[in-house]
Amino acid sequence: MVFTGGDPLKRPDLFQLIKYSIGLGLRTNVGASATPLLTTEAIDEFKHIGLARMAISLDGAAVQSHDEFRGIPGTFQRAIDALKHARKIGLETQLQTTVNRRNVGELGEIARICEDVGTKMWSLFFVLPMGRAESKDDLSAEEYEQVFQTIYNISKTSSFDVKTTEAMHYRRFIAQKQKHGLHANSDGARRVVFRTAGVSDGKGFVFVSHLGEIYPSGFLPLFAGNVRQDSLVDVYRNSSLFRILRDPASREGKCGVCEYDKICGGSRSRAYWTTAGDYLSEDPRCVFQPSGVLAAPR
Repeated sequence: MVFTGGDPLKRPDLFQLIKYSIGLGLRTNVGASATPLLTTEAIDEFKHIGLARMAISLDGAAVQSHDEFRGIPGTFQRAIDALKHARKIGLETQLQTTVNRRNVGELGEIARICEDVGTKMWSLFFVLPMGRAESKDDLSAEEYEQVFQTIYNISKTSSFDVKTTEAMHYRRFIAQKQKHGLHANSDGARRVVFRTAGVSDGKGFVFVSHLGEIYPSGFLPLFAGNVRQDSLVDVYRNSSLFRILRDPASREGKCGVCEYDKICGGSRSRAYWTTAGDYLSEDPRCVFQPSGVLAAPR
């Protein structure tokens, strides 16, 4: 269970909700925002009530790059201070980075910050052309492969795990390394890949908005019900939207014939945002050519 935002600390009942979630036996995390509400007292309370992990975003390796991307001065230092305080009191952290054209050259430096603050996981969110993000911020398919190699190399020696979001094809990248015997000294990479293999929009993941709307993810703007009227379990299991997303045969283009469909499946959100809303089309940021495509008659 992850409480995220916006800024989840704007909810006056956040700590009560966390306690309730933990009481149900759920591993509970918070995706905190580096705002003035993220005080040392708030972080202390996270630890006190038994929060499993606090996630903080860092989208640049220095004040200028991070604050410019976020658009709010002071967020870099506040994020660093929060991560360091969490380490001091023994609260697990997860450092999150939105990978985009502006910061690909800083990933090595951000990884060093991950080591410095003792984070347990570096979660890389690959930018989508939605909201305030622009198409020019996205990487090409070839650049994705270059970033995959960079973070794979980092994972070989890092003390933290490396995970990707909206880059399901990183799992394919790792599987190819393993297939060709090139995965030595990267147990962390394999561990994360296999733990998250096949998890995607509506498959092992569900997102509930602040209005109660039930989405397959926070990046795919199609909802299948509302928890105020509908059973979350029933929507997840039986709604046509969620069932289609879990069916590999429903995917189009090369994603529909790819041999890595069980661990990847492509980003349905990227497909949606780079087409006229066709969330079943192939992921346009993947260079891999499935054998089914290569063998198809011309």
